[in-house]
Amino acid sequence: MAATPQKPAAATPRRKVSRHRGEGQWAVGHHTPLNGNEQFKKDDDGLNVRTRIETIYSKRGFHSIDPNDLRGRMRWWGLYTQRKPGIDGGKTAILEPEELDDEYFMLRVRIDGGALTTRQLRVIGEISQEFARGTADITDRQNVQYHWIRIEDVPEIWNRLEGVGLSTVTACGDTPRVMIGSPVAGIAEDEIIDGTPALEEMKRRVLNNPAYSNLPRKFKTAISGSPVLDVVHEINDVAFVGVVHPEHGPGFDVWVGGGLSTNPKLGVRLGTWVSIDDVPDVYEGVISIFRDYGYRRLRTRARLKFLVADWGPEKFRQVLEDEYLQRKLTDGPAPEQPSQLWRDHIGVHRQKDGRFYVGFAPRVGRVDGATITKIADLAEAHGSGRVRTTVEQKMIVLDVEENQVESLVEALEALDLTARPSSFRRGTMACTGIEFCKLAIVETKQRGAQLIDELERRLPDFDEPLTINLNGCPNACARIQVADIGLKGQLMLDDRGEQVEGYQVHLGGALGLEAGFGRKVRGLKVTSEELPDYVERVLKRFQAEREDGERFAAWAARASEEALS
Repeated sequence: MAATPQKPAAATPRRKVSRHRGEGQWAVGHHTPLNGNEQFKKDDDGLNVRTRIETIYSKRGFHSIDPNDLRGRMRWWGLYTQRKPGIDGGKTAILEPEELDDEYFMLRVRIDGGALTTRQLRVIGEISQEFARGTADITDRQNVQYHWIRIEDVPEIWNRLEGVGLSTVTACGDTPRVMIGSPVAGIAEDEIIDGTPALEEMKRRVLNNPAYSNLPRKFKTAISGSPVLDVVHEINDVAFVGVVHPEHGPGFDVWVGGGLSTNPKLGVRLGTWVSIDDVPDVYEGVISIFRDYGYRRLRTRARLKFLVADWGPEKFRQVLEDEYLQRKLTDGPAPEQPSQLWRDHIGVHRQKDGRFYVGFAPRVGRVDGATITKIADLAEAHGSGRVRTTVEQKMIVLDVEENQVESLVEALEALDLTARPSSFRRGTMACTGIEFCKLAIVETKQRGAQLIDELERRLPDFDEPLTINLNGCPNACARIQVADIGLKGQLMLDDRGEQVEGYQVHLGGALGLEAGFGRKVRGLKVTSEELPDYVERVLKRFQAEREDGERFAAWAARASEEALS
């Protein structure tokens, strides 16, 4: 009998084998670019775009610029296209980049440590007037930002800035951004340690250095030896905070992994004490860890804060010591609580050499080129050759003799630059907003200035330390999550059902004293038109309900939702 034919066995489906891409970390072998940003950085170092700007784009004009340079590499030299006028906030997330781009640029001048000579300040003012339609905003990272810059003028602007020792190199991009420092470094009577020598060495090692010009994302640095904790160290990628070790003396405590935006995280201590001579080595080690182990697969997870959150401070310190420093670091103490609530150095203060510095407050960082030039003139007329910018969008004149102080204060007042500001003028900051920023949804600068005026009129006796931060989008450039009153721009419906500009409200954020993020009350939003009424209402409730000596942030954390609405 013939055998019954057997059906062939069904073929087992072959599994598709795909190589695990990981997080795009170079240190574990993932060098293949996993997104467009990583690709254009691999194709050409962003530092190289300067040559093309000088030799091609500035001569042939805006339309000659390669798109990967325009929206990518030009950031490595401080250039972003600004928002085309007339595009409302509802179209921010809808339009393509080329539809949002104006043919003008924002240009950011990096001012490391906020340190300027009056000669440098005067050049900044002159450039503003000649090339930037008078714009020259002071940022909350001590920079100055111009707008309305034409590509044809950029080489001449660079020539003038570099002629006085300033630069725009890596002021933007996936690079070591400006290094913020205490604006009174080396002069304050109460300073623990002057971080200036370390800051200068860090700059020498990494700026314009191809070894650090392709990071996963931006890298923010802070260093201060001030006991008032004046550089918002908790929200930087790496920060060095002045402390005194019981055996080794003054040095720095190291923090890593801070940052805000849409996924905010406070930095964490590594638990180390570092001498000022060792700060540059530790800094270079931390930035190298970010370069080598940072997540490059997704832009939304490419900041150092995500690596630190996954590793924890113990592993981060171990990798830093074993792989990059080849030595152990000394354990050290945490910083003391800040010695005062206001940390902006506003007002008149004695320096360690017996002279004085005078801190004053523009409105939400908005100044213009003519005013900047006048500030330089005033400083020199009162015996000073040095000024500083601060992380609160303020300015300081250094080295004023006692007999010149009152005259300088009065002269600044005449320019609407007060050294005796209200709490509202002193504590309100705003990002660039929809006027120029392509990411923004609402207006901020003018709204912040108007809010100051209204609150000064309505609450003239309010004198508590208070921060009110306005942001035009969720990216938190104005630090909304760590403000007493943080206002995140969004579009909303008013009582008539019409779409208008408004803000989601965050309440009770803080840095320094009990650092933490603000509280969000469900559904708490306010239109721009209603903003002064809302802030007045909540501050009056704070005044009525607060306990003796209670700060706004502490009250907001315990207040009822009704009191905050």
